[in-house]
Amino acid sequence: MEFTAITSRQNATLKHLARLAREKKYRLKTGEMVCEGEKMLGEALDSDIRVGAVLVRAGTACDDALLARAAAQGASLLTAEKALFDLATDVETPQGVLFSCERPVRQTVDFSSVRRAVLLDGLQDPGNLGTILRTADAFALDLVILCEGCTDPTAPKVVRATMGAAFRQPVCQMPLSEAIDALQQHGIPVYAAALEPDSVPLPPEGLPERSAVIIGNEGNGVTQAALDLCDYKLIIPMAGRAESLNAGVAAAILIWEMTKKGG
Repeated sequence: MEFTAITSRQNATLKHLARLAREKKYRLKTGEMVCEGEKMLGEALDSDIRVGAVLVRAGTACDDALLARAAAQGASLLTAEKALFDLATDVETPQGVLFSCERPVRQTVDFSSVRRAVLLDGLQDPGNLGTILRTADAFALDLVILCEGCTDPTAPKVVRATMGAAFRQPVCQMPLSEAIDALQQHGIPVYAAALEPDSVPLPPEGLPERSAVIIGNEGNGVTQAALDLCDYKLIIPMAGRAESLNAGVAAAILIWEMTKKGG
């Protein structure tokens, strides 16, 4: 396998990868993100996402067949010594393989094909977002909608937490009011998970097979705008003394309640 060696910290590709790892505005401007590890590279290639460059740390054993697939799809293969390689990553102990690729975030959505969706209303924690995307993928959720105030789904911490689901789970970004309106126009009731006086407990039979749930910010919960626009407000019954659940845990329970009937 032939690699181009990076020998200077001024190398354009090295600087590009470093900016993708650290700058949200740069990711949005370029339409790309940076990912880490052979598993993630395989997921990207399997999803037909365009891979731009693959950087392998010198001395790192890497699957030649995987690299050949990347090269065959037009990716450039590069290598760098550890001191330079580390400049392109935001973690202390990187896996030894980095790559740039297209952001797998949809620009348009056909809501006529959506049966079950989660709307995230100002979710800020990268770990929570990554967990929710991974859970949504596990239960074949049709769509995760990121509304105003959400953390960047292509930030490296989020992508790592998805364990590959970033390339499989359909995700879009759109204003909350537009998302709720589109769902309601297609006959999908929208539930807000919120501790409100008029909230009702999650029914034992679960949620309808066609439904959408709003999960709010970790500290402040669902916004008033979401409460005003949703069809129903619900709470997850809890027998213990905790007042609330972590946003990622609450989302996992509600995703299960939406999908457990199958179909």
